[in-house]
This record gives sequence, C-alpha cells and structure tokens, in this order.
Amino acid sequence: MMLGLAIACLLISCLPALMVVKNLPIFMFPGRAENTGAENTGAENTGAGEKQLQSEAETESREMGVSVLIPARDEQDGIAASVNAALENQGVDLEVLVLDDHSMDRTPEIVQQIAAQDSRVRYLQGDKLPSGWNGKQFGCKQLAAAAHYPLLVFIDADVRLKPDALQRLVTCYESLDVGLLSAFPRQETETILEKWIIPLMHFVLLGFCPLERMRSDASPALAAGCGQLFLTSKKAYETAGTHEQIRGSRHDGVKLPRAYRHAGLMTDVYDGSELAICRMYHSASEVVRGVLKNATEGLASPRLILPFTVLLLGGSVFPVGLCGLAIYYGDYPAAAVAGLATLVGHVPRVLAALRLRQSWAGVICHVPATTLFILLQWVAFINQLTGRQVAWRGRVSS
Repeated sequence: MMLGLAIACLLISCLPALMVVKNLPIFMFPGRAENTGAENTGAENTGAGEKQLQSEAETESREMGVSVLIPARDEQDGIAASVNAALENQGVDLEVLVLDDHSMDRTPEIVQQIAAQDSRVRYLQGDKLPSGWNGKQFGCKQLAAAAHYPLLVFIDADVRLKPDALQRLVTCYESLDVGLLSAFPRQETETILEKWIIPLMHFVLLGFCPLERMRSDASPALAAGCGQLFLTSKKAYETAGTHEQIRGSRHDGVKLPRAYRHAGLMTDVYDGSELAICRMYHSASEVVRGVLKNATEGLASPRLILPFTVLLLGGSVFPVGLCGLAIYYGDYPAAAVAGLATLVGHVPRVLAALRLRQSWAGVICHVPATTLFILLQWVAFINQLTGRQVAWRGRVSS
C-alpha cells in the first residue's frame, strides 16, 4: 500500500519536473540583451550583420511608436519609478500615459509633476467606474482610447522597464504572428511569504502549461500570460474586443489572452527578467490578499481546484510525509521511492532559481509554500461559494 502511494507520488512529481525542463529553454525571451547608453559594454563584439538587423529594428520601432499605458490607483510609492523607467527607454518613439483611478494619495500630484517636466508624459483622470467593471480593466480601456501610437504596452504601476525593454519587445512582437505578447518581469521578493508564494506562479505556468503546444494551437484553453506587462497593436486590441471583454475580471493575465484567442488571434508569453522588474506585494498581508483576489479565476475555479490540489500536494507535499512514515514503519523501498519523489518535486523550483533568479528560500521551503498556496486556493473557493470578496485598493468587484 505504502509503496503504491509512493510510486503514485513519484509519477505525479515527474509531470511538472519534465514539463519545466522542456518549457524553460523556450520560455526565455528571444535574442540576447543589447546594452545601451552608459551600459554599452562589449558592443564592439557585435557582428556587422547583427548590427544591421538591430539598426533596422530600431528604425522600424521609431516609425511605429509605442504608447506605454499605466493604470494607477493609490500608487504614490512606486509610480514615479515606473514612469521614469519607461521614459529612459531608447530606440523607440514613446509616450507614457498614466490614468489616475480616483487615488486617495499623492499619485495624481506625482504624475502631474513629471508631466510638467516631460511632454511625453500625459496624466489622465479616470471616469467614474461603471457597474460591473473592474477598476484596472476600465482604466486600461480608457488609456488605449487616448493613446496616440499604434503599439500599446500595458504595464502595472509597480513595473520598472529596462532601457532597452520596449525596443526588444517591439522587435519580438513584430517577428511573431501574434496579437498579444506578454512577459513576466523579474519578481522582487523581500518578505518570507513573497519568497515562498510568488515564484509559484512560474511553477504552475511552466510545470503544467505546454508552451510548445500553446504556440501552435489557438485554443483559448491554452491561453497564458502575465498581466503586469502586455504588448499589442491597436488593431489587434480592437479585434479582440478591448478590455471590455474582461471588464469584470481581476485576472487579466489569463483572461485577456483568452479573449484574443476567442477572437482568432494568437498570443504568446515569455520570461521578461531582462526587460523589467516588479515587486507585486510588500507584506505577508498583501501576499495573502493578492492570492485570494485572483484565485477564483485561476486554480480556485470549480473546474481546476480538485485536480490541482491532487497534482500540487501529490507531487510536492505528500512525498515528504510519506517518506517519513515509511521510515517509521520500516518500509524502506517505499521510503526510497518517496524520497526520490521529494527530490523530483523540488526540481522545478531549483531550475527556476537558477534560470530566473528566484529566491532559494522558496526552494528550501517549497513544501510549506505549496501547502499554504493550496490552502489559500480553498479559502478563495469557499469565499466564492459564500459570496465573500477580498477588497483590493479599497474595492471588491467594481
């Protein structure tokens, strides 16, 4: 009996491990980073052909132009860094639009001060939030309507772009036959729960989403993305129905790519560690509320919560307890298999720490982190059944 359970755990743990090994190389952002400005070291080693391609891409990017769109509500601590980082981008014509969603702090004042010093920045006061709309989605729709350039880059107010990010994003977007491109910024994590929980979004994406199939199959069920950083064209955005298609959603990372695919447009997602930095949450309380507010549109949905509970606990948590239990009862074959399952279950976190520069604290504490993550999914599921909603930025749904 114990050996059979250990074998089952090993098989379950192998699924995300093998998937991550396959996904990681094709998840990395295409092309190597080209340093610019003061960081331009080693450029003399670039081949003539590569320099010509880079020059052509830069020229085309300048002709196209990029509108960086930032919805903001009570973002006084980070909005200046986000806007200024976007303005430092080179190789593209750009404008930065910030929509203030009725902030109660100094967000409007900070943005207006920057706009007074740089004509590329525009401050917009958001309209009153209509019933049934999520604040971010309504803000993004207003921003897109006000944008002057044909390429739209939506970023969260806590995202700081690298100086070459927009040029690289545009070059990548124009090389792909997609309507929507997204990238995961490098996630800064300081508190314990940040280090535990936030890397799990990569674990779930890379461990259970077949990226190769996603790029060849237009099924909405394979939609994946990161709501912190999206690039699209105005034409594709309108074809997909704008953010109105996901107006009530809090989980645009999944919902927006799905809307594009429903409209017959392909989507893609890459690691954006070289392109941008983001710190999503700043405390344990924010981590918990952040997971709870998005969970019901993700793993805590009625369709996914049971299978993912089995997959995550069976491949990452149960093997540890089973190994200890087998040793206690002297079932050493079962203990050996469960021990192997434990090691295999940690492979995705080790690879992510190496390739994506994630915290090693998350690797070491993968078992309690996964346990807490699943617990939060069930709390969110129960909240949904009982009609309770988690407030974020002073709002619940709309």
